Amino acid sequence: MPEKAKNLGPALRKLAKDSKRFTPIIVVAITGTSIATLFTALAPGYFKQLTDLMLAGFKTGIDFQAVNKILLILLGIYLLNMVFTQVEGVLLTEISQRIGKDLRRRISEKINRLPFKFFDNATYGDIISRVANDVDAIAQTLNQSLGNLFFSVVMFISVLVLMFYTSWILALVALGSVAIGMSLTTVIMKKSRKYFVAQQKLLGEINGHIEEVFSNHQVVKVYNGFGKELEKFRAANDNLYNAAWKAGWVSSLMMPIMRFMGNLGYLSVAVAGGILVFYGQITFGVIVAFTLYLRMLNEPLQQFAQAAANLQRTGAATERIFEFLEAEEILPDGISSEGVPYQLQSLGAVKGAVEFRNVHFGYEPGKTVINNFSAYAHPGQKVAIVGPTGAGKTTLVNLLMRFYELESGQILVDGVDITYVSRKNLREQFCMVLQDTWLFAGSVYENVAYGRPTATLEEVEAACKTVGIDHFIQALPQRYHTVLDDNTQLSVGQKQLLTIARAMVQDAPILILDEATSSVDTRTELIVQKAMDQLMRGRTSFVIAHRLSTIKNADLILVMKDGDILESGNHSCLLAKGGFYADLYNSQFTS
Repeated sequence: MPEKAKNLGPALRKLAKDSKRFTPIIVVAITGTSIATLFTALAPGYFKQLTDLMLAGFKTGIDFQAVNKILLILLGIYLLNMVFTQVEGVLLTEISQRIGKDLRRRISEKINRLPFKFFDNATYGDIISRVANDVDAIAQTLNQSLGNLFFSVVMFISVLVLMFYTSWILALVALGSVAIGMSLTTVIMKKSRKYFVAQQKLLGEINGHIEEVFSNHQVVKVYNGFGKELEKFRAANDNLYNAAWKAGWVSSLMMPIMRFMGNLGYLSVAVAGGILVFYGQITFGVIVAFTLYLRMLNEPLQQFAQAAANLQRTGAATERIFEFLEAEEILPDGISSEGVPYQLQSLGAVKGAVEFRNVHFGYEPGKTVINNFSAYAHPGQKVAIVGPTGAGKTTLVNLLMRFYELESGQILVDGVDITYVSRKNLREQFCMVLQDTWLFAGSVYENVAYGRPTATLEEVEAACKTVGIDHFIQALPQRYHTVLDDNTQLSVGQKQLLTIARAMVQDAPILILDEATSSVDTRTELIVQKAMDQLMRGRTSFVIAHRLSTIKNADLILVMKDGDILESGNHSCLLAKGGFYADLYNSQFTS
């Protein structure tokens, strides 16, 4: 998120360019607005004729036929105004909602194209704020302010022409107050701009803070951190209040100023018009017409002032949305980092051979995490990766799944460089069980069949029976059709067994277990470990574990430190060496 906002003009031009596919509907809406406004602008001229006709009639008799004709014309003008205004309202609602829907869709799709490093530096709350608050700000402004903006421009020009046509002297008198009001509005817009930008930025930050605290509320409670987090929230809330208050206060000056200048215009026209009537240069009907003209002139100016205030918020929201939409994306499949297309290869019936060949990687330039890493896993082997925190164990998994791209070296699956395989095809070869169990609001069946939605209920039941969770599911009200939500009480172990069943149903040839038993107690660990042993059967498995007791039966153990392999071999061999692995193992079992 930028510290300084861009100018309002470029942001709105970018939004207009992005919405050009809605040009036909916008043109129809503008046409409806223009016709309705033009009819309304003609009304004061007929009021002038009616006033002069009535005043003349007091002396010679009122021409009721002429009066009725003018009244019918005015009635027709206001009826047409109502119809075209309604058409404009319906069309603008359609445009604003379609643009909002399209922006939400594009943001959702963009999330899937962003590299993982983007999320390393962004809070989920801020992203949610862009999807919800910023898009709503744009849609609301387009719905409420776009029509007012066009109405204001067309009405202002129409009334201005008619005023000069009726009396150029009174027109100049009226424009004096208008010019002062517009100048003040321009100054206020520039002043309020920074506050609206700060308001949107702080709204994203406070959403991020709320999401972070409530998604980890157990940790916060355990460490009695609510007092500290509440202070942070209050500080963020106060900052948001101050920015919103300043934005609202500055923008609220527009309407009172415009009303004051409008009243000043009425006074000026009344005095100047009285003088002109006294000298016989205009009729009294002209003063009546100008009073209406001024009211009609002040209305678009006031609406323009309000629309301008809304545009400030919309400009800030637009910048944040397009900053997100224009963020650097992952390279499309089949395109090299130099932008050169290449032929994609396909992974078919994968046996499960995986090779890391001279891999170098760092999350940031100049900060190497994986340094010249090489290893080979035979099909069906159980490969354990151990080492202290920060050794690069999880990073290897991220690279294997192509969540990040290598700086140099290769990773091969069955001899095929994964760089030349589409990400979708590559990830179809993996099933994963992670430390953090992720279950969504859906049925048990939908959660277990998430990786393979075409799986039958019988396949899901078989997987759950294999991992030992079926008896619990059978006790649920709707069994496999029970919706898992906040009201469904699941233990950590039960959640983990469901994710193991999910991986079993996916039935991919390569398995990744990342600290899958670190969040469960010893008894539950035995149950989960037994389920994982079933899952690993016949698959190439990569197991990341801190509890070394869980990987004693691994075919190959890679001992990592600072991105390098210090030792490799099976459990017995490494213990016999008496090296780093032996120290790690003994430290867990020696008091």
